[in-house]
Amino acid sequence: MAGGKKSQLSGPAPSSRTLVIDNGANTIKAGFASEDNEPRIIPNCIARDRHRKTFVGSELDKCKDFGEIAFRRPVEKGYIVNWEAQKEIWDREFFDEKAPQKCDPADARLVLAEHSNSLPALQTHCDQMVFEEFGFASYCRGPGPALNAYNDVQAIFQTPRPPETVVEYPAEVMLVVDSGYSHTTVTPVLQGRPLHQAVRRLDVGGKLMTNYLTRLLSVRHFDMRNDTYVVNEMKEAACYISLDFKGDLEKTWKGTRGERRLDYLSGAGIAKDYVLPDSHTRFHGVVREYEPGVSAKARKGAVSTEDVLTLRNERFVVPELLFHPSDIGMHQPGLGDLVMQSLSELPIGLWPGLLANIVVVGGNALFENFIQRLQTEVLQRVPDACIVRVARAQDPIACTWVGAANFARHAHVETLAVTKQEYEEHGSAWVARKFALGLGVDCDPTG
Repeated sequence: MAGGKKSQLSGPAPSSRTLVIDNGANTIKAGFASEDNEPRIIPNCIARDRHRKTFVGSELDKCKDFGEIAFRRPVEKGYIVNWEAQKEIWDREFFDEKAPQKCDPADARLVLAEHSNSLPALQTHCDQMVFEEFGFASYCRGPGPALNAYNDVQAIFQTPRPPETVVEYPAEVMLVVDSGYSHTTVTPVLQGRPLHQAVRRLDVGGKLMTNYLTRLLSVRHFDMRNDTYVVNEMKEAACYISLDFKGDLEKTWKGTRGERRLDYLSGAGIAKDYVLPDSHTRFHGVVREYEPGVSAKARKGAVSTEDVLTLRNERFVVPELLFHPSDIGMHQPGLGDLVMQSLSELPIGLWPGLLANIVVVGGNALFENFIQRLQTEVLQRVPDACIVRVARAQDPIACTWVGAANFARHAHVETLAVTKQEYEEHGSAWVARKFALGLGVDCDPTG
């Protein structure tokens, strides 16, 4: 039997701790599978402020002045491309003497979430770093969307069921929409395995939307090109996805020269004032209700201790890029069409299960109205007989980590994980083939 054969070869005793890392482009979600119910959120960057002080990872929380701050990020377009910077962040967070989450890699297993359809060369480099540089005793990596199958999917949809129901992992079928900092992906998952031929990617993520908002503000208000961190906070606090884009655009139109449009003057419930941080009394911006009188005085140069921006259509035209990237000249389909492209690669018999279990994860899922808009877009494109359910986890940022932690506690991880001894014996190509088999419970890595 394969199981008996593996037990003879495995040699080393099981690792005493399992470190689970979802290594995102903007933040790292990290924690120990047996000890933590939720991850620690760590900025995945090395930053330097205008005073030339450097902050590594979670040290960024100590920064008080984000004006003109410069970032060095190890992840580009969703993939780790700068291991020198990534190692510096991991060392500070996990391996140094005073690390907040101290871990001895020689006695630990690493479960690492990666993006779908990563390049083989980058995967091989990652495997080499894990074993040769960090020296983990055991290791397993898998696509983040597939790891979401180890969440309680029906609890996310709030499906009624008897209290004694035993949750089985992984979920049988689901469609994961992961919208993060670098990009947005649509991944069908069947019994814990991503269906790679149907994975679709949209190059619109939090970073692109922040840059677009920066450009709009720099043209219309202040030059914010050196303050992308402040703009990113503004985007997260004030932007939303419109359920009536043309209607909202009409309400925020100033009109022709000399015209006084009532909706524009009153704000129409859309305009908001954003108070910029001053790095002395306010370290983060604040959203507040639009006050036409106050804004008029500010435009006339009245003395004020606050820098206030009035946000109008910027609030919804920026996240609209997820559904209409052609607004800025991108030749890519929007999210609704992307879902249909993914489904078109699969047998139509899988459609009902996938459409009834669409789970949205990633930071952009926190935009107001995201779920309702995506459901509307998909409903417009599928046959009338199809049931479409779209849901967001309670914490979409940590959702992938929670699924990875559940996977790390699942018996299947013992089948898929690779020990350092196996890596040294069989080499990186063997490791790549083993991980390529996927996370399904029927996986037999000895084949």
